[in-house]
Amino acid sequence: MPIAETPLQLPIPHMPAGFRAAGVHAGLKRNPTREDVALFVSTQPCTAAGVYTTNLVYAAPVAYDRARTPGEGFRAVVVNSGNANACTGSRGLQDAEAMAAAAAEQLGVQGSEVLVLSTGVIGEFLPMPVLTTGIAQAAAVLGESQQSLVTAARGMMTTDTRPKLYGRTFTAGGRAISITGVAKGAAMVGPRMATMLGVILTDAPLAAADAQRLLGEACEESFNCVSVDGHTSTNDTVLLLANGAAGGPCLGGEDLEEFGRLLMDTCRTLAREIADDGEGATHVIRIELTGAQTRDDARTIARAVADSPLVKTAISGADPNWGRIVSAAGYAGVPFDANRLVLHVNGTLLFAEGAPVACDETAVSDSIRGSRETEIRLVVGDGPGSITFYSSDLTAEYVHLNADYRT
Repeated sequence: MPIAETPLQLPIPHMPAGFRAAGVHAGLKRNPTREDVALFVSTQPCTAAGVYTTNLVYAAPVAYDRARTPGEGFRAVVVNSGNANACTGSRGLQDAEAMAAAAAEQLGVQGSEVLVLSTGVIGEFLPMPVLTTGIAQAAAVLGESQQSLVTAARGMMTTDTRPKLYGRTFTAGGRAISITGVAKGAAMVGPRMATMLGVILTDAPLAAADAQRLLGEACEESFNCVSVDGHTSTNDTVLLLANGAAGGPCLGGEDLEEFGRLLMDTCRTLAREIADDGEGATHVIRIELTGAQTRDDARTIARAVADSPLVKTAISGADPNWGRIVSAAGYAGVPFDANRLVLHVNGTLLFAEGAPVACDETAVSDSIRGSRETEIRLVVGDGPGSITFYSSDLTAEYVHLNADYRT
């Protein structure tokens, strides 16, 4: 089934200094208008950090990258979509290494300086001649423009309806520093993390340990707070490349923490974009949960609500069915006093003190139907644990897309 692309939701960021990118159609996807190979390249060596799927069944590119990050001296990331190179045994790892080597040859660097990402159908071998040709084509059209960044982002997409890009800039010690993130994800999205691939580029100078710490913290509060269908992928990866092209010594002190805050904002924005682009979604669901004893408790309860098919279909039908929401919170396995549970949907109080609260359900229904985003606000006690968690509704289109994905 062809996937209709939708317009970008956010302004296109610019490329951080010292980076180039490209995306091309090589033939891994049947649709000739859909790019399926992408390159992100730095003109100088980068510090790299990575956060990866916790699925025990993980793809060859995950094994390849995880063994190398965090570290220094990296020059590029090569990406293919349409084929996950997952559950492919020793040949899969050999193909990941060959993919890095093919990119390195085109760029005039070493294979060890290239990281690899793949996404798509599980259990099929990469068509290496096709992929190698695509890598050469992408290397030939590398650019620094916003359009080059968009085509590279499109090369990461599978069932996404649009590329996902976001960027921030700030000044540190008189240096202008940029952060630009690119992500893909629309389904098989469930922490920890969300099929999802992400590449975050920055011209900041970062030490490897700092890059890894800040990326881990950002992913914990962003991509690990998204669930479209609760299905954790084999390929989930977020890479951070910092090439130091902004100049000066490695960031430290308040400058480093400000970088961390902007990195967090970039990841959170991309995470919301993933939820908003959930396969077949007509609503993005934002769950604001407070009052839990710990943040992990808050995440567990919020995820139970986010993953409930009954909650998701209710939002799809603009039904303010409070019973589905409070019961999902109750089966999450986290103790709380149900008589202290408070629920608002789009600002309207629906449940408190163990009972429903009289309200204009038609108005609440209209508020759901008339907005792309639905807010579920739950208070489960007076503890310090809180979280913002994103999901999407469940529609018949989601079923069609996944039933027809391979056939």
